[in-house]
Amino acid sequence: MRLAGINIPDNKRIEISLTYIYGVGRHLAQDILKAAGIDAAKKPTQLTPEEISKIKEFIEKKYKIEGELRQLIKSNIKRLKEIRCYRGSRHERKLPVRGQRTKTNSRTIRGNVRKTVGSGKRKVDLK
Repeated sequence: MRLAGINIPDNKRIEISLTYIYGVGRHLAQDILKAAGIDAAKKPTQLTPEEISKIKEFIEKKYKIEGELRQLIKSNIKRLKEIRCYRGSRHERKLPVRGQRTKTNSRTIRGNVRKTVGSGKRKVDLK
């Protein structure tokens, strides 16, 4: 089954399968299914075409997902960079934006850089 250009896994519950769409988390998936009146325990293969179209319509009408959401986030970050605010400058320098410490534990945002050095003592071969 395809929704929003994404192949949704058939072997998982529809509640979990919807989270494969960028911008749809667990809570939002539950809300979508509740609004469409679909049982969350069903698998995507068990859904009727009417139920699939209900889900598609509800998502398209109410939420921004996939490319549209990525574009919105990218434009927000670009705006922060243009107005030269603190968060924008942190994005530019590829550093943590939300107040995390950087002396240690900022490996993910910096790309797993390990510049630690040993004790400084050179190992001398014994003769």
